[in-house]
Amino acid sequence: MRLFTAIDLPPEMLEKLREFLARLRPLAKLRWSAVENLHITTKFIGEWPEARIQDMKTALLGIARSGPIGISVRGVGWFPDVRRPRVFWAGVAAGEPLAKLARSTEEAVATLGVPVETRAYSPHLTLARVREVAPIDDVLASAGDPDFGGFQPSSFFLYLSSNGKYSKLGEFPLNS
Repeated sequence: MRLFTAIDLPPEMLEKLREFLARLRPLAKLRWSAVENLHITTKFIGEWPEARIQDMKTALLGIARSGPIGISVRGVGWFPDVRRPRVFWAGVAAGEPLAKLARSTEEAVATLGVPVETRAYSPHLTLARVREVAPIDDVLASAGDPDFGGFQPSSFFLYLSSNGKYSKLGEFPLNS
């Protein structure tokens, strides 16, 4: 089983993202993300044995409640950069509360043997991936500096990723 933890986006934000991507899709042959799959990953877990799924859920339930996390989604860019684009992303701003949740999740699953991520946590929404060299100038020029709004999630989720589809396996509250 391929697992990750994530925060879902509210429907009104998904609708703004859907409209934004519909405008950009014709501009470049990229592998565009399905809007219904957009989420804010807090920890990529990777392969996990189905027989130990309850261990994972128990570890995630043990994460201390972080309280409210204010999240806003705005701006776009490329990883690693515009000269070598691989991923087109929308920025996620949430400050220390989201970073704390990511660290707490990292620590909780590390006790089960999940490898610790060495890169700094960089929350974003993956809007598209570059399959092959493609002209991207029109995408950035047309994107502008979008603001998709803000929200305050009440929980995060454990997801199964299988064949491009995501299934929720558990919900974990953020507030006491």
